[in-house]
Amino acid sequence: MLEGDRLLAKLDQLRGFSRSELVRSCGYATRSEDGREHLHFSDFYEAILEAKGVHLPGQPGRGRASRSSQGRQLSFNTHVHFNGNLMVGRAYTEKLQLKPGDQFRIHLHEGGIRLTPLEPCPHQADSRVD
Repeated sequence: MLEGDRLLAKLDQLRGFSRSELVRSCGYATRSEDGREHLHFSDFYEAILEAKGVHLPGQPGRGRASRSSQGRQLSFNTHVHFNGNLMVGRAYTEKLQLKPGDQFRIHLHEGGIRLTPLEPCPHQADSRVD
């Protein structure tokens, strides 16, 4: 299922397609054991809203983004750099009280990334980032 900027870019490419074709092309379709196709319109529309920055109340992991001490939102868009690195941002490391040299194991978890400290650091309260 496409999400975020990838979803919006795909929708731009598919202008003029029917709603069903859009849902299917963006990966919001499944097949049951008997071969019937199920189109997940609600999930598709919610993903579009999320990609455009609209957060629906009552949805897990959604709602108001927390802010750093400078008043900046801790939720932001990033991209994979030419060398394959992904920037996290100082606002997150400050919020989690991370210091240079802190080490983590990277886990893929429910379509996201989770960082788990290799050794608990005394200056860290909770270092999980979902």
